[in-house]
Amino acid sequence: MASAVLALPSVQAEEWLDRLDDWLTVSSWNDRIRTRLSGLIDVEGYHFDSEPPGLIDTSREFLAVPRLTLMLDSQIGSKVYFFAQTRVDRGFDPGDMGWRHRFEEYAVRLTPGEDDRLSLQLGKAASVVGNWIPRHLSWDNPFINAPLPYESVTDLYDGEAPLSRDDFLHGPPEKKYEYIPGIWGPVYATGGSVAYKAGKIDIAAEIKNAALSSRPEAWDLGHTGFDHPTFSGRIGYRPDPRWNLGVSASSGTYFESIAQSTIPPGHQFYDYRQTVIGQDLGFAWHHWQLWAEAYEMRFDVPFVGNADLLMYYIEAKYRFTPRCFAAVRWNQQYFGTVPNDTGGFERWGHNLWRAEAALGFRLTAHSQFKIQYSLQQTTDAGHESSNTVAGQFTIRF
Repeated sequence: MASAVLALPSVQAEEWLDRLDDWLTVSSWNDRIRTRLSGLIDVEGYHFDSEPPGLIDTSREFLAVPRLTLMLDSQIGSKVYFFAQTRVDRGFDPGDMGWRHRFEEYAVRLTPGEDDRLSLQLGKAASVVGNWIPRHLSWDNPFINAPLPYESVTDLYDGEAPLSRDDFLHGPPEKKYEYIPGIWGPVYATGGSVAYKAGKIDIAAEIKNAALSSRPEAWDLGHTGFDHPTFSGRIGYRPDPRWNLGVSASSGTYFESIAQSTIPPGHQFYDYRQTVIGQDLGFAWHHWQLWAEAYEMRFDVPFVGNADLLMYYIEAKYRFTPRCFAAVRWNQQYFGTVPNDTGGFERWGHNLWRAEAALGFRLTAHSQFKIQYSLQQTTDAGHESSNTVAGQFTIRF
């Protein structure tokens, strides 16, 4: 009797969310225009025993992060598709800042041919590189955070050029958030892209206004114009339904324009570029899913030269039941060496690894809960380590 009483509110909530799906879908012109509003409500909690990892921006030991994501999808006939995403939260990356609102995506996609093999897209949208970005939203990501390449800060900063080699190696900014990662999340930069499917081959190319490592505010066209675009692309191969293999590449300016006053005479901030080569793998078999990505990056740094970086992760997910899954992920980051002022060479950052495990429960068709543990440790002298425990509750509508 007691279990029936407890289950009643859950059933009623599910029925209400099912009805909400119908209310948020609108058709017109004899169903030639079909528009749907959907969304995610996320509540995350983090506990740290030392400095927060990645791009988490807080000085507290515990951080609570609420987030509302709304997505609009509109199909206009068979050739035109429009989509938009807006978020209300306390910052693009988890942090304890004040509430803010952003339009993350707004783009139109055209499929001009008789089939859907060719598509053209214009607007502000996620990058085409790699295989994590298409599954980065909380409902699709087995983990609460992003893999290491998409959130681990390097020892490189984009607001000013280093004064010398020694300044680059030993004189970092005061705040961690002044650094940049190899790839900043899904990179919702502004521009255009083209995609083409030819049998088992998928080809995508884009021209955007900001590099893969650029910070979120740089993705807006009003902040970063289109004078110095970034070029990225991916070639994918699907030998059979189980496998998805890909190679990505990108080249773009990683400095902000405000760095110009610190650039060496005779050079411009856009002369210094981030170059990325990436490989990705996806595999699905019965209850198993496997993903892996590796990125080799090179940053051209004033007074220093080439600063190389290797980042990769391997991720596996196993579904015990339709509603319960577990996932593990291994990440590593390796910095190359650069010349110092004494005639030798030094690593320009701290090598590290991160091991993560997550357990997820699909409570209903509209709700999900995940809990995650992460251990991160540097492999250089000192072997500094940090532990993070996180939980996330999501409602999808």
